Amino acid sequence: MSRPDIDAILGDVGRVIHRVDVDETRRLRRAILEADRVYLAGAGRSGLIARAFAMRLVQLNLKVHFVGEVTTPAITSGDALVICSGSGRTESMLGVASRGVAAGARIVLVTSAIIAPLSQIAHVRVLLPPVIPVTSPAPSVDSSPASLLQPMQTLFEQALFLYLDHVILDLMEELNASLAEMQKRHNNLE
Repeated sequence: MSRPDIDAILGDVGRVIHRVDVDETRRLRRAILEADRVYLAGAGRSGLIARAFAMRLVQLNLKVHFVGEVTTPAITSGDALVICSGSGRTESMLGVASRGVAAGARIVLVTSAIIAPLSQIAHVRVLLPPVIPVTSPAPSVDSSPASLLQPMQTLFEQALFLYLDHVILDLMEELNASLAEMQKRHNNLE
């Protein structure tokens, strides 16, 4: 059994990130910058990456909370809820999104699903386009194909991490934030 070459994996990740719509990224940044507070949510590995993004937003001096933490206050209008979900249909995230909408928050979805229930709820959607191998059958309209090289949603999760770090770099520029300022806000209790 041969394993995929690292260059092939990096190529898949690069193809996903390079195909993200620039306007969708701009709308994501606007939603974050215009929000009174930013709430992040995600389940499983996507949730871990959402936590990493939340940490960087805190280091940019934004008011940020992660859904499900005991210190997370009630979301209200004026807030943004950023949900990371590769499938766009995770039941727990659908519930979170519905409660966010009911509270008047702006819902932002980062997903690889072309058509999904969370896309119907979201005010802003960023699609990390799935890599569709030329030799594969056409995907169904409501699911995103997995990478041929890696299991399950691994490709989405890798692309998500790098994409959100790219968004942080853009936000640093927009906010004129320096690395030194961000370092001062880094967790010093670890």
